[in-house]
Amino acid sequence: MDKNEIADIVRSVVGEYRGDENEKYNNNNKKVSLNSFPVSVSNRHIHICKSDLECIFGKGYELKRMKELSQPGQFACEEKVIIVGPKGSIENVRILGPERKETQVEISVTDTFKLGIPVFVRDSGDLSGTPGLTVCGPKGSVYIEKGAIVAKRHIHFSENDAKKFNVKDKEKVNVLIEGEKGGIFSDVLVRVSNSYALDMHIDTDEGNAFGIGRNTKGQIS
Repeated sequence: MDKNEIADIVRSVVGEYRGDENEKYNNNNKKVSLNSFPVSVSNRHIHICKSDLECIFGKGYELKRMKELSQPGQFACEEKVIIVGPKGSIENVRILGPERKETQVEISVTDTFKLGIPVFVRDSGDLSGTPGLTVCGPKGSVYIEKGAIVAKRHIHFSENDAKKFNVKDKEKVNVLIEGEKGGIFSDVLVRVSNSYALDMHIDTDEGNAFGIGRNTKGQIS
C-alpha cells in the first residue's frame, strides 16, 4: 500500500466521522463530491523541450516557476512566447513546466484559424503528423516541425478515483455540465495515473460555449 492509498483511507475515515459521506479530497487536498469533479478551462500554452528553450531564451536558461497547477508537479512559468503560423501570430503564450522531451503547443480551434494551420485533435504526447509552427522568444526563434494540437477534452483520475467513478484509463465517457449554458460533453477521454489529481480539462472554446466558471463541476452521465 503506497502513501497515496493510505492518505485516501485516512481522509475517508475522517470524512465519515464528520458526516461528509458525499465528499472526498483529491491529490491536491481540495474537497470534491464523490458524484462530481472540478472542470477547468485550459488556456493556450506550450510545453517546451530543453533545446528549444535555449534557442529562444539563451543557452543554459532555466524556467522560472510562477504558480503551481492542478496536476501535481506541473507549474505555470513566468516566460511567455509568440507562436507564428502561415497566416498570423499569437502573443503571450505561456510556457508550462517542467521541460518535456518534445515541444508541444496546445491551442483552441479558434486559434488554428488565426494561425492558418489545420485542426488536429490529439491526446497529449500524440504528435505524429501534427502541424508545425515557429516559436519566438527574446533571444531567437525556432521552427518546430510538429506539435501544434487541440487537446482532447479529458479527465485526470488517480487510480483510487478511477475505481470510485468506475472508469478505466483510455475509456471515453459523457460528462454533464449543469448551468444556464450547460450541456453534455461527449467522448471525454479518461486518463488514470497515481500522479494525477481529479480534474477535467477543456479548452477555451469549449469553456466559453458551456459557460464554465471557476467552481463548475461535471458529472459522468
